Amino acid sequence: MTPISSASPHPAGRSTEFLLGARDTLPLLLGAAPFGLIFGALASASPLGIVGALGMSALVFAGSAQFIALSLLGTGASALVVVFTTLVVNLRHLLYAASLQPQMARLPQRWRVLLAFWLTDETYAAVHHRYAHDDGAPFKHWYTAGSGAAMYANWLGWTVVGAFLGQASPALTHLGLEFALVATFVGIVAPLLRERPSIAVALTAAVVA
Repeated sequence: MTPISSASPHPAGRSTEFLLGARDTLPLLLGAAPFGLIFGALASASPLGIVGALGMSALVFAGSAQFIALSLLGTGASALVVVFTTLVVNLRHLLYAASLQPQMARLPQRWRVLLAFWLTDETYAAVHHRYAHDDGAPFKHWYTAGSGAAMYANWLGWTVVGAFLGQASPALTHLGLEFALVATFVGIVAPLLRERPSIAVALTAAVVA
């Protein structure tokens, strides 16, 4: 799945940019949905419970880190180990942030904090696609906010659904829905493979994995 590119230049309006960001992220929302569903089901069946599952999704908002944290908590790992491990897993976000720094540097701090919290793999893919068009639009950060808000609402929503369904049907976690995460990342990476160096890197990563 790939972000939907706009057929016409983006108008400069804040609300228009916000809605376009949400719209262009829709295909990626579908890929993240089963992931959120499974997390909600697993977390609700753990000592975290439904409230803890929703709280983690609301405050952490990082799927892979949340699954790892949930697994570590289940083994009785200390809080320090959990925090350190999840930080290592999310180090890639430093690379995302560094590549977006030229576009975000002039924004007020409140904007930078919000957009940093909402930065995910999917949102980065959509935003990278948007910033590739140097059309001089002044409110591109609203596009980023639209994408981030859509992903955040989607993640919270499916966490809640998964939490309640997991309580009602424990077999939910054995339906093999994990494939959606792989499909989502393939959809993110594929459109970026336009030159030989990037293709070579992707193939090398696939072989190593």
